[in-house]
Amino acid sequence: MSTVGDGEPLTPREAIAAMRVHAPTERNPRLARFLEAANANASLKARWHAAQVNAERLEMSDHSWVHLQIVLNRALHLFRMLHRHGLKAALETDYGLSHKDAEVVIAGACLLHDLGMSIHRIDHETYSLHLAADLLGELLEGVYEEPDRTIIAAEIQHAIIGHRKGGRPLTLEAGIVRVADALDMEHGRSRVSFEQHLANIHSLSAAAIDEVKIIPGEQRAVRVEVLMNNSAGVFQVDELLGSKLRGSGLEDHIEVVARIDAEHEKRLLRVYQI
Repeated sequence: MSTVGDGEPLTPREAIAAMRVHAPTERNPRLARFLEAANANASLKARWHAAQVNAERLEMSDHSWVHLQIVLNRALHLFRMLHRHGLKAALETDYGLSHKDAEVVIAGACLLHDLGMSIHRIDHETYSLHLAADLLGELLEGVYEEPDRTIIAAEIQHAIIGHRKGGRPLTLEAGIVRVADALDMEHGRSRVSFEQHLANIHSLSAAAIDEVKIIPGEQRAVRVEVLMNNSAGVFQVDELLGSKLRGSGLEDHIEVVARIDAEHEKRLLRVYQI
């Protein structure tokens, strides 16, 4: 748990003081106002802190605001690439709103999807829905008026529940959040090794991931390149990223390639592709 120099735990006030999420808003004033509201909300930040405390109690990897910021930035990057490729957000096709409104939905789901971890890991996605409902009115108050505010909140909640194992995202926005959650896997940050509580292929695989790149695809709109230092990383890619991509609705638009470029490793596998 977060501590000060003498090993004493930080107080909640001390813990949230450093929290501030950043993401490129790209001339989207509503997204900017939403991020400002999140950064100003002490209750939201306290939930982020409690989620990380529970993650450490369970000996899991990072579920703090740092994880949320990584997911947020990768989700927005994914969405903007897919949108430039011609994919329409549900906010556009179903409600006649803008792709900029879809970015608010994506950001909201990214920042709120793990709130339930502040209660327990088990069923945390469901708990996140209820906690998000308590916060979304305040977070969206200066961003939207009714009835748009309720629609945005509903779509954020849909994306939150869609990130769970076996979730069934019905929108582009929810599918992106689901996949982006799994893209926080560089340098041993991945959750699989810790959730399984096994010091074998899980931990070895987590340590094998060096870098994740999101670039234009060759056969599909987006290419996710996972650079590994050991072939064991394939297990992590399939168990975490592969399981989130399958059923996301984005299978036809995202290609995933895991590769090893280091010469020092005996190549059990040169390229793995989903």
